[in-house]
Amino acid sequence: MAEKKYTPRLKTAFNDKYAAELKKEFKYKSTMQIPRLEKIVVSMGVGEAITNKKLLDAAVNELSIITGQKVMKTKARKSIANFKVREGQEIGAKVTLRGNRMYEFLDRLISIALPRVKDFRGINPKAFDGNGNYSLGITEQIIFPEINFDKIEQVSGLNVAIVTTAESDEEGRTLLKKFGMPFAK
Repeated sequence: MAEKKYTPRLKTAFNDKYAAELKKEFKYKSTMQIPRLEKIVVSMGVGEAITNKKLLDAAVNELSIITGQKVMKTKARKSIANFKVREGQEIGAKVTLRGNRMYEFLDRLISIALPRVKDFRGINPKAFDGNGNYSLGITEQIIFPEINFDKIEQVSGLNVAIVTTAESDEEGRTLLKKFGMPFAK
């Protein structure tokens, strides 16, 4: 008996419904022109890691719990005397999500994490970069249900960059709206 392969909810919805809607809406001639998600980069800057290495390890652990993937520590590119940063010093963490994990993370972000933000009124619809990619800053990592509030070292923020194959901001915004991204009115 053949096993059924798991596909995330958003990926199935995109392939079955949203791709056809986008093709019709933007009048694409080829299905390869349809904008789709390429990757999601989740990063966390830990400035206090210069003096306290334990905070960086905690950030790496929390990021790996949130994304379900191994996290890479990032190093400073150059020395900055005012911030007491030396070139090559570990000061942050990041992870790049692709494939099924990317769709799963986006689904959890949209349907579970963002509604848990205090006084949430929607995300900024103008945070596109001109090429259809969206950047989102989250002030507290505790909005994700995977994080145990009692075991965190420090409340810190993280950045989420959603990279799409869209040619323009309008195409990228429409793609994310189809996925259910709660843009502010």
